[in-house]
Amino acid sequence: MKILLVEDDARIAGEVMLALHGAGYIVDAVVDGEDAWFRGDTEEYDAVVLDLGLPRMDGLSILKKWRANDRRFPILILSARGSWSERVEGIDSGADEYLPKPFHMAELLARLRAIIRRSAGNATTTLSIGALTLDPRQMRVTQDGQPINLSPQEYRLLSYLMHHAGRVVTQIELTEHLYAQDFERDSNAIEVLVGRVRRKLRADPIETRRGFGYIINGSES
Repeated sequence: MKILLVEDDARIAGEVMLALHGAGYIVDAVVDGEDAWFRGDTEEYDAVVLDLGLPRMDGLSILKKWRANDRRFPILILSARGSWSERVEGIDSGADEYLPKPFHMAELLARLRAIIRRSAGNATTTLSIGALTLDPRQMRVTQDGQPINLSPQEYRLLSYLMHHAGRVVTQIELTEHLYAQDFERDSNAIEVLVGRVRRKLRADPIETRRGFGYIINGSES
């Protein structure tokens, strides 16, 4: 999962980046409002953590422009502006969550998991496809109740496919959501990664659609 972090306070940005990386996310971090708007308007993200008080363009203006341009990724607002009216304005402008500063990092991660889960249409905290279960909170995968030992990148791949179960996901989309922007993109990287995951699963739920991409069907048994 790939997150855009928009925060101009270096201390807070560093702490949030550390927590996001520890939770298995790929993170692009920006400090400038105009840069943030451009990134969100041209790159694909699974969620955005957005501060409101930014140089050059404020967070609320960025949010409104993204939604006007039909950018649908879930957005979690972080802000020292804690009045109820500002929270209402943020939600009415298209934010999915609003977390006032100061905040506990565990709450930020929980709210982020929730908006990503809801945006993918998943109501439960764990994802299950047949005997395969993924727990985003613990970053744990089991099959038939037995743990599957995955590397961080293998976990990210399986997590993305399971969050989008029933939909064909292209190699380009997977590359955009699994790797940082400065990653040197090898055309075979995703194919190799899928192969590694398949070898670790006792029953393979990942179906290759030649010329299109990969899919995990929600009805896999």
